[in-house]
Amino acid sequence: MKNMKRIKFISSLYAVIIYMLLAMTNSVFAETDFSGKTIKWVVPFSEGGGADAIARFFAPLLAEELSGHPIVEVVNMPGAGSTKGANWFSSLAPTDGSVIFSTSGSTQFPFLLDDPRVKYDYDDWEVVLASATGGVAYLPKDLGERWNKDPKLVLDTDFVFASQGPTRLDLIPLLAWDMLGMKVEPIFGIKGRADGRLMFERGFVNIDYQTSSSFLSKVQPLVDKGEAVPIMTWGALDELGSIVRDPNFPDIPTFREVYVEIHGTEPSGNDWNAWKAFFIAGFPAQKMVVIDKDVSPDIIDAYSSAFESIIGRENFIEISKKYLGVYHQATGDQANQFKKIATQIDPSAVFWIKEWLKLSYNVEL
Repeated sequence: MKNMKRIKFISSLYAVIIYMLLAMTNSVFAETDFSGKTIKWVVPFSEGGGADAIARFFAPLLAEELSGHPIVEVVNMPGAGSTKGANWFSSLAPTDGSVIFSTSGSTQFPFLLDDPRVKYDYDDWEVVLASATGGVAYLPKDLGERWNKDPKLVLDTDFVFASQGPTRLDLIPLLAWDMLGMKVEPIFGIKGRADGRLMFERGFVNIDYQTSSSFLSKVQPLVDKGEAVPIMTWGALDELGSIVRDPNFPDIPTFREVYVEIHGTEPSGNDWNAWKAFFIAGFPAQKMVVIDKDVSPDIIDAYSSAFESIIGRENFIEISKKYLGVYHQATGDQANQFKKIATQIDPSAVFWIKEWLKLSYNVEL
């Protein structure tokens, strides 16, 4: 009798354990099943820029890969060079997995420079996708044709550039053009690179640059019509850490090459070291999609797995190169390494840039 009672007790205990395990499993499935849900993908820039182009390319693919096939809606939240959207995401976005966020160099640089407007911390975010990118500077037809004959012919030109601000990603072209000896007057305060492109198209400014995704989709048609002439890229990093031509724009010289053409020597010194340090933080490790670390690990893993499936598709390069260019995409540990590169920088480079910002634009940080 005692043995029967013991068997019944053990059977009941097993039943309880199995019930608990099933409940836990069902809970996990419930958390990662996005059926009937709407995912908000917040982009802290206006429509038409590089980060926006990337989000709009990936959004329908993400909806296909997530369990339950939710609606993935891209929401633009421009302002303050992306810090407005980043601050909102950090402090006000729900942590139930229904919101993901795109960062860019314009989000990283204020963080690196201790901009007082920054109320966010990358340590609070988990990266579910990281993308390298590039950038291309271009001129109107008349100036571009003269540049192609000899860049020195246009160094005395009064250039006007529409900028989000000198502590944003625009730091890269502003410092590069300064090092080349160009006279570039920035108009600060635009909400995104797309706004700068529109000002170029309408003739309000006569120099611009776009990140690769935006250049390929929005500027290349202007180049094809002869209305814009690309003059330089920022380049790409090879396996040894040297700056080489961007593989997506092999016929366009890099800033380094243009510097050598104008000055007759390789760039060196504090300005070059600072430029290169911020270039690495801003372009080879630029675009990231993040989610709050307080979100359930199962949901974070679901996003990472979905992005991994997307970039692992056999035809991914074929379908993405028109919109993104051919750049490295990463998830998991590789994505975390991207974040480390993008948010940690040599303190001496930060110090030099802060001094340059103060002298050049009266910006004190």
